[in-house]
Amino acid sequence: MRREVTSEGFERTFATNHLSCFLLANLLLPALEKAAPARVVNVSSEGHRMAVLDWDDLQAEKGYFHFQVFGGSKLMNILFTRELARRVQDRGITANALHPGVVASNFMAKPGLWGIGGKIAALFSMSPKRGAQTSIFLASSPEVDGVTGEYFAKSKRKTPSRDALDDAAAKRLWELSERLVGLSAASRAA
Repeated sequence: MRREVTSEGFERTFATNHLSCFLLANLLLPALEKAAPARVVNVSSEGHRMAVLDWDDLQAEKGYFHFQVFGGSKLMNILFTRELARRVQDRGITANALHPGVVASNFMAKPGLWGIGGKIAALFSMSPKRGAQTSIFLASSPEVDGVTGEYFAKSKRKTPSRDALDDAAAKRLWELSERLVGLSAASRAA
């Protein structure tokens, strides 16, 4: 797989898996606050464990390896979720991230070896319906009322990687993401 860039100039996986979630959640904050109690649920992955963020190359311009880029974007999901939870903790909004499990999807439906690997992986994957269970649990279960800033798998709390628990990295990613998508405290308040 090759590195692709969006029309806005962002590496596609970074834009899709991180920046879009970051921007959407921030734009929805006023509505979420009015609807409180409200929940933000971000789909991450156990793939975050294989990632180490290269702050000098977050968009993989110097070197591109799909699984590293994917894992990095999923690490960013957890960092973003934890920082969001910290920032909205007194506003009646909770934010949690999850690993859905290995779900049969078109994620690896590519030509060549990727496609063969995807077909083999599909044999051991769960249905999309089953893969949605933890998302549904976090969005609706009274068991997680008030629970925020956590990572879940199989509808249970799970400790993410050490890198995902780095508060300084979470804050740094938040500030960088604000700049990249053109958000500021003033624009969010408007």
